[in-house]
Amino acid sequence: MKNIVTIPWTAHSWLREINLAFLPGKTTPLLDVFTSNLLNQFQKGGHFLQKEPNSSTDIIITTATFGEPLRWRDSLMLTARRRYKLEHAPTVFTLIPVKPQDLAEILKHFEISLAKIPIDPADFAFPGLTSDAYRTLAEQGRRGGPILSLMRVLQSQSMSIRIILVVGDDVPIEAFTFDLVGAYPCSHASDPHFYEDLMYRVVTAVSTHEITAHQLVEPPISQETWQKLSTPPAMRSAGLELGARGFFTEMIVITNLVNVPSLHDAISSQYSEGCFASWDAHLGGLIATITGSARPVDKVNLTDDELAVIVGVRLDGKGALIRYVDGKRNDPPSSEAVELVEMDSGLPWITIVEQDGLSYKVPVARSKLHGHRGVKGFNPTFVEHVELDAAYYHYPVSCSTEAQARAIRSAFSRSVSLNKPDDPRQVVFTVLPGHGTVIVEKWVDGKVPFQVIWEYMDAGRIQIDNLVPQGPLIFEATPNEMRSLHIL
Repeated sequence: MKNIVTIPWTAHSWLREINLAFLPGKTTPLLDVFTSNLLNQFQKGGHFLQKEPNSSTDIIITTATFGEPLRWRDSLMLTARRRYKLEHAPTVFTLIPVKPQDLAEILKHFEISLAKIPIDPADFAFPGLTSDAYRTLAEQGRRGGPILSLMRVLQSQSMSIRIILVVGDDVPIEAFTFDLVGAYPCSHASDPHFYEDLMYRVVTAVSTHEITAHQLVEPPISQETWQKLSTPPAMRSAGLELGARGFFTEMIVITNLVNVPSLHDAISSQYSEGCFASWDAHLGGLIATITGSARPVDKVNLTDDELAVIVGVRLDGKGALIRYVDGKRNDPPSSEAVELVEMDSGLPWITIVEQDGLSYKVPVARSKLHGHRGVKGFNPTFVEHVELDAAYYHYPVSCSTEAQARAIRSAFSRSVSLNKPDDPRQVVFTVLPGHGTVIVEKWVDGKVPFQVIWEYMDAGRIQIDNLVPQGPLIFEATPNEMRSLHIL
């Protein structure tokens, strides 16, 4: 008989039982202690430990050595499916041990190296990485600090995206959980729920599913109609404006970090950070940036080929409804396509009058900006912050999943200013811990898409920051009427 999975109030109600296989590589006394306790916690939590992967395996947990590159043929993320003749690819978590002194030294090294102008490529030369890796390591470190540079090194050397970095000498002191986007929440061993916390982080990751099975809707949009729309050129202009303010970070290209054959079997060869979309009243749909996993996308220099049209969500929720445009390349929209359009379903629609003198029904949220940035402060007279449901601050979810779309829809559905279109606040945002921020703007006469957002950035009404909180947070009142980020 299966055990009952007990869910604490801080965990998600939709977590499920999972099957996991532990396939250790090199280990240490520290990892022996850690893995024994962690695997016991999974079993206590109602999950099932398998001797080797099979068709029901959700997760493979393995180990690697800190600072030591793994051959791609030994990477379970790249080879488990073929090695165990599986129809699916289980999610791989790699446990890497590190001594506190070694961790402090490498983070100090990155701190010093990132401060140099210009960057010295020799500071970012690590075993197993390419000669061009310094570009990505430096850009990531300047965005998220030394720990983000370290994360990309360890992911490249272990050839594993999801890592639990276990810090300690003989027993664990703390553990960082790394993922693709760049999250690094820390679990402290002094907490009696240390192993339970890590278990829920792992289970959360595999209890979600992607919603990128987009469905094509006919008929296509004619090139004549497309050329008459005002939103595509406005999107290109918005890319330039947001780029000038440093909002978008550089695309991560995996081959700039490490040379790996058969990469597409496990992960896209590149991914872009962030997306944005704006509603076109004449078309009756969102015009959004395409997915970076299809091909490299420079959001600062968009062309029509980097834009896609979203007109709804599939009835089964597995993806968005999209329309093609005749005469241009039609790659799928960003992986966040469903969240961009689904948030409108919980909010009112309004009537606007366009330049042609005709009236149109449109969502109250005109433009939406999703970026891997933080918000360090805002002016509540002009901007509203909406909170996620509590569990998402403790156990963040990944992009392109139904869980993140649900979280964003729920948060924005509680917005006072969006539910009351006459509310004077024109910008609303939420923070996704370990991930970034989602910012939306309302319709304002005389403004082009995203103009309100970038003008509020310039005026300091919303203050964008490189720091992305990794867990619970609040915005506290300050003497100058601003609200300032405070990480709990």
